[in-house]
Amino acid sequence: MASRIWISYDLGVDGDYEGFYRWLDSKQAVECGDSCASLAWPPGRSGVEQAIKNDLSKSVKLRLRDRVYLIFQDQQQRYKGKFIFGNRKKSAPWSGYAMSEESAVDEG
Repeated sequence: MASRIWISYDLGVDGDYEGFYRWLDSKQAVECGDSCASLAWPPGRSGVEQAIKNDLSKSVKLRLRDRVYLIFQDQQQRYKGKFIFGNRKKSAPWSGYAMSEESAVDEG
């Protein structure tokens, strides 16, 4: 039985979406919301993150600022997440939306 993996991608405004979508379609991926897909990965294959990174590199023109995040199960069946291209942004778009319990005293 194949294991399920999830891929989240951010290729910017002018990224190679055509190449990425072609790759997803060739893997029979299913849509999981904006910029997120899921697909079955063949069983017994170790090093899933490197295998997908190599496969994507052959099919998609990825730039330094493009980001691809992979969620997968390791050999012990634990879920892991990892950027296989790019990195986490320093500040999330939702930073600052939650109300803080602390109240500052302005003096002066």
